[in-house]
Amino acid sequence: MLAAIVFVATTGCTWRQLPLVFGPSGPTAHRRFTEWSRARVWGKLHRLVLDELGARGELDWSRCAIDSVNMRALKGGTLRVRIP
Repeated sequence: MLAAIVFVATTGCTWRQLPLVFGPSGPTAHRRFTEWSRARVWGKLHRLVLDELGARGELDWSRCAIDSVNMRALKGGTLRVRIP
């Protein structure tokens, strides 16, 4: 399931275009992705990887980069601006 989700994320294909070689259907993979996202699995996995790399001494913070992506809310929504 993880390989299927990573494939969709890295190739940009749609869930329905997911090759059968991954096993689960596209809608099943999407459903699991949604469940894992709600359960904050991705943040937890990221933290585990960073902790493991740090424990091995394989994490070089001098090569760290922060990036972000902005996406339009297709279903609308309210604009919220926080001012500290």
